[in-house]
Amino acid sequence: MERLELGKLTLRWLNGGDNFLDGGAMFGVVPKPLWSRKYPVNEKNQIELRCDPIFLQVNGKNVLIDTGIGNGKLTEKQLRNFGVTEQSCVESDLAKIGLTPNDIDVVCMTHLHFDHASGLTKPVDGDFASVFPNAVIYTSEVEWDEMRNPNIRSQNTYWKENWEAIKEQVVTYKEEIVIEDTIKMIHTGGHSNGHSIIVIESGGERLVHMADLMPTHAHQNVLWVLAYDDYPMDSIRAKQKWIHSIIEAGDWFSFYHDAYYRALKWNGNGKILTSVKRNRSDDGTLLGELRK
Repeated sequence: MERLELGKLTLRWLNGGDNFLDGGAMFGVVPKPLWSRKYPVNEKNQIELRCDPIFLQVNGKNVLIDTGIGNGKLTEKQLRNFGVTEQSCVESDLAKIGLTPNDIDVVCMTHLHFDHASGLTKPVDGDFASVFPNAVIYTSEVEWDEMRNPNIRSQNTYWKENWEAIKEQVVTYKEEIVIEDTIKMIHTGGHSNGHSIIVIESGGERLVHMADLMPTHAHQNVLWVLAYDDYPMDSIRAKQKWIHSIIEAGDWFSFYHDAYYRALKWNGNGKILTSVKRNRSDDGTLLGELRK
C-alpha cells in the first residue's frame, strides 16, 4: 500500500483491481511506435492499467477518490473482454488500516464509468447494495444525469447496477465543489461530459488528480488523449489549461490507472524530479528498459 505525505495529509493507494486494454485505444490516434516507448505493451497489444482508489483522512473524515473495478460483479465474458486479472481488494486494504467500508464518510467520483464506479455497489441476494452505506458520494451534475440516462455510446459503461443502490447518497455540483476545505472537485468534461479532476491542498503542498484526462504518466503530452474520450477536444483544452501550471508550480500529479507510478513531479523539460512508484514484482524493470 504505497503512500504519499502531502502537507499534513497521508494519501494511500488501495488495490481496486486491474484491467488490460488495447494500447491503441488508450492512446487514440498516437502511433504505436511513439506511445510504446513510454509505456510497456504485451504481445496482444494490451497495456496494464490499475483501477486503484486513493484513501485519505481529512478533518476526521475518511475519504475515497473513486472506488475500483468492484468484486464479484463482472461476468466471465466481461472479465475476459476487459482484461481483468485482479478484482478489487478495497475492503481488505481498509482492514489493514483498521477500517471497514462502513467507516467511509466521503467518496469523490471523478466520473462514473464502470472501471471507476463498480466499487460503489456489491451483489447481495440477487440484487445490489451500497458498499459504503454511510458515505456522501460526490459527482458532477452532468455526470450523474448521464449515468442514469446514458446514450447509445455511453450505455456500455454507465450501468444501473452501479447507481440504483446508491442514489440516495449522491450529492452533485455544477462546476466545482470544495470538501472539508481541502479537496476541490472541478468539472472539466472531455473524457466524459461530466468528468472532473480533483485538487488536494495541505500545508502549502498541492496534488492534482487528473483522473482520465491523464490516466497514466505516459499521457503527459496534451495531444495524447484516449479513443475512449467522448469529447477529445475538451480533454485537450483541459490538459492545456492544467498540465503546464501544475508543473510550473512544482505540484504533484497522481494517477488512477498507472501500473508504474502512483504520483510524481515533472520539471519543465518533462524529467521526473520525484515520484511514488507502485510496488511491482518485476520492480518496474520493463519500464526502465523502455527509458534507456
